[in-house]
Amino acid sequence: MEIRILPGNIANMIAAGEVVQRPASVVKELMENAVDAGATQVMVIVTDAGRTLIQVIDNGVGMTPDQAVLSFERHATSKIATAEDLNDIETYGFRGEALASIAAVAEVTLKTRPEGQEVGCQVDFAASKQTGTSETSCPIGSNFAVRNLFFNVPARRKFLKSDNVELRHIIEEFTRVALTHPEIAFTLKSNGRDIYVLQKAKSLKFRIHDLMGDSASSEVFDIGTETDVVKIHGYVGLPEKSRKTLGNQFFFVNGRYFRSPYFHKAVMKAYEDMIPDGATPSYFIYLSVNPHDIDVNIHPTKTEVKFQDDTVIFQVLYACVREALGKNTLGAQFDFDRGSVPEMPVFGNDFEKYRPETSTPGTGADPDYNPFDTMPGGSKYGGTPGAGFPGLGFAATDAGAIFPDSDAASGLPGAGHEPGRGTDFGYSASVDKRQDYGKLFEEKTLPASQVIIFRGKYILTQVSSGLLAVDVTRARERIFYDRFLALQEKRGHVSQTALFPVRVTVGAANRLIFTEHAETLSSLGFEISPDGTDTIVVSGVPEGYGVSQPKVEAAMADLLVAMNENSSGLPGMVESKVALKAASIGARSSDPLTSPLQAQRLVDLLFSSSNPEFTPSGKKITAIITAEEIEKKLQ
Repeated sequence: MEIRILPGNIANMIAAGEVVQRPASVVKELMENAVDAGATQVMVIVTDAGRTLIQVIDNGVGMTPDQAVLSFERHATSKIATAEDLNDIETYGFRGEALASIAAVAEVTLKTRPEGQEVGCQVDFAASKQTGTSETSCPIGSNFAVRNLFFNVPARRKFLKSDNVELRHIIEEFTRVALTHPEIAFTLKSNGRDIYVLQKAKSLKFRIHDLMGDSASSEVFDIGTETDVVKIHGYVGLPEKSRKTLGNQFFFVNGRYFRSPYFHKAVMKAYEDMIPDGATPSYFIYLSVNPHDIDVNIHPTKTEVKFQDDTVIFQVLYACVREALGKNTLGAQFDFDRGSVPEMPVFGNDFEKYRPETSTPGTGADPDYNPFDTMPGGSKYGGTPGAGFPGLGFAATDAGAIFPDSDAASGLPGAGHEPGRGTDFGYSASVDKRQDYGKLFEEKTLPASQVIIFRGKYILTQVSSGLLAVDVTRARERIFYDRFLALQEKRGHVSQTALFPVRVTVGAANRLIFTEHAETLSSLGFEISPDGTDTIVVSGVPEGYGVSQPKVEAAMADLLVAMNENSSGLPGMVESKVALKAASIGARSSDPLTSPLQAQRLVDLLFSSSNPEFTPSGKKITAIITAEEIEKKLQ
């Protein structure tokens, strides 16, 4: 075995694998270098999500020709000079690996000019080799153009995700740098279109507003404390505004973004018993510590930081957030100033004699008349099949197509369903099994007027073997899921159009997620279109969904979680999981049952589905309480 020293270009390519993982890594490194150079304006331009071009232009100090060439060498940096400097790092790109790594896997052109020189210089690199140096006319500062990323590493280029996914990562890195420096103007352009144009902000709160929108900035309040170990300032969200969607959770230390599951637990512990399970509040938390007490050099991307007193900081952070929550959320619930509130008048017992005399006109209705027993054609529900069932929240015009009668549909729940298709836990709903379900109703089903809705959550009705209990939400979930699978197979959709389209601000990165999954969402019945860079307009939702603003916003947040969780799966798996999540969302957002007729209809739809016993996630939908069980309870 012969030991040899690797050539510099190969060593740089290996190092590039740690520093340059995707186009967003290049954006991060070049933006951080621009900030370190004292820039007050930074522009980022990307083409094809960074595959074709990543260009970062700043008005920083610039470089001389010699410095420009030297900056592409391994470990070339202006940030540290001695070993002692490692204990006082407050800049970003101190390792001196970024430009060397980028030049190893891309074609790089640098145009730069320092103040005091009339002519700038242009330096060209490709595959770690300098290909040219020349004088050029350019403004003060630096202009990096990175073209054809991974052109000499085809395997790395092949494993890049779609343009939408890569652009989302670029937006995330851009946002993290922009949040640390509200005093700097930032611009992000993609394929000639402005994503962000951020002017210098008066404060961090204004920068949050510019990046996240009015909804994000209005839902947070200040936190702050100072100890000998750490100084904390920033913003945390109101508990009632917590969402299941991640994305507005940021930690910074000494102006540097970092990830910390440990400190995240401190924040979540402060919100304990104040937010629903699975929800996460927004927070923008800035820590200032002595540079001697942290190590930011434990990872090439510098997103992990080691703290000397992390346990102490955990306790301080928890107490700081908890105290701020107490001041900003609990006080508003109590109103101690009752002096100016008028008292309600109290009437005496003889008030009735002053009531004006009125007469109630008679209706002339027959209280014993039941239209469902006399409807021509033997229909139990009356009217034309598909006439609509408002209690389920479906439009009357097409309700029959959504939840058809057993003889009125093809390809929808319970009709023409292939055995074993789309059911979980290896369950196969054969024809014989479906007939077994029908045996529950061998005796005549009770009239709708005798079906009981218990606490709005359960349906109780008599069947041949006892008392049938049906979980309303789970039944709807099964019906929705079967319907969504059928619609995806046919590549059609049935949706209910909102009277007033609902605008939902989701953020620039999340808006790209909706664009990426537009076909899947359309097949489920969602009508969603982009509006600007960070907003979507919901014009229609699947029939049965709630259409009020809060319900639509909640549904979009849940869909984001589903699409984020499954973004790396195979397309078929993603569609199936999104359909499962959409069914759960629809079941929760549907309007409550208001009449026994709607309850009876839901039971019939359930037993025409592929698996009336279990939800797609395996939870029981129905239970039968036998007469023997009731007798035991009464003994």
